[in-house]
Amino acid sequence: MFSARTRWDLRPNRLASLLHEKRASGDAVLDLTETNPTRVGLSYPADLLSLLADPAGLRYEPAASGLREARRAVAADYHRRGFDLDPERVILTCSSSEAYALLFKLLCDPGDAVLVPQPSYPLFEHLARLEGVETRPYPLHHDGEWHLQASAVADAASTGARAVVVVNPNNPTGSFLKRQEAAPLAALCAREGMALISDEVFADYAFAGDSRRLGSLVEEKSALSFCLGGLSKSCGLPQLKLGWIAVAGPDGDVREALARLEMEADTYLSVSTPVQLAAPRILERLSELCDPILRRVTANLATLRDSVQSVETVTLLAPEGGWSAVMRIPATVPEEERVIGLLSEENVLVHPGYFFDFPTEAVLVLSLLVPPDTFAEGVDRILTRLRSEEL
Repeated sequence: MFSARTRWDLRPNRLASLLHEKRASGDAVLDLTETNPTRVGLSYPADLLSLLADPAGLRYEPAASGLREARRAVAADYHRRGFDLDPERVILTCSSSEAYALLFKLLCDPGDAVLVPQPSYPLFEHLARLEGVETRPYPLHHDGEWHLQASAVADAASTGARAVVVVNPNNPTGSFLKRQEAAPLAALCAREGMALISDEVFADYAFAGDSRRLGSLVEEKSALSFCLGGLSKSCGLPQLKLGWIAVAGPDGDVREALARLEMEADTYLSVSTPVQLAAPRILERLSELCDPILRRVTANLATLRDSVQSVETVTLLAPEGGWSAVMRIPATVPEEERVIGLLSEENVLVHPGYFFDFPTEAVLVLSLLVPPDTFAEGVDRILTRLRSEEL
């Protein structure tokens, strides 16, 4: 009766089952995986939701690509970041997930493949599968910092692929795409007829400047490119459900992509009118919304950096930006047993590295968005446990 594309194993894993038991019994769990900005004690402007009360929102005038003023606001936000973008090259969506779904439909037939980074967030496989598309990994390499190598992408594409996904900065490694990495990658895509999909939702959360960094592919000329953003991360407003796709590349390819995307979007018309009307005023206040989050994640990263220095066997794989941090720990215990033990005995919840497809074990992934007191206490319990193993 049901399709193969939804044939998932829906049974909870050991970690999820234990977490349910802990919470059901009333245990106070220090959740170092929380990435929902509306659940971590951040303050929002009291008048923010009033921006959704424009009476024009009661009138339904569907626009497949999105209302013009909202698309202009998105283009203005790219200008704030130093990039030139024609608002006519913007398609509004209700989320990044919907953006991926539209792009996979645009670029792939059932059975085609897209290339995704490893490690990275595990959502790609689910989104691709729902479109009948296969995902193939290409590795990110770490030698003190993370690198994307076009040669590794070429190897992964050797049997054919329709698109390459880059996450800039990556989740969870926090690594930005560098100019010297982007140029050969774009050349490869142009040569092989692959599109570039650049997920830039965390672009506003850089911990320091770096002249090598490429903040966006929105000005790419040689390869057809799609840059994703949205209010969920840039403004910490996932509940408002507004994302976008900015299209770049050769003019002819861009025109055809926009025409096809507009037809796709017109089929769904999923973006609400009130949030589109509010988008210009929300994006005008981006720094007011983004800055508290950036201060939070920066402070927690500093806490983590200082704390790991006390344990010789623990290494912080320092992120350049984003909301997550990665710790490499001793491989004395299987990764799953490690996170189960931390939750069972220390009441601390963290993500194991295999959740993000790290190629080797002994990795923990922590959210930097957690309230500072919770984060500091959770990190202390983890490191105390690891320090005791050294004795």
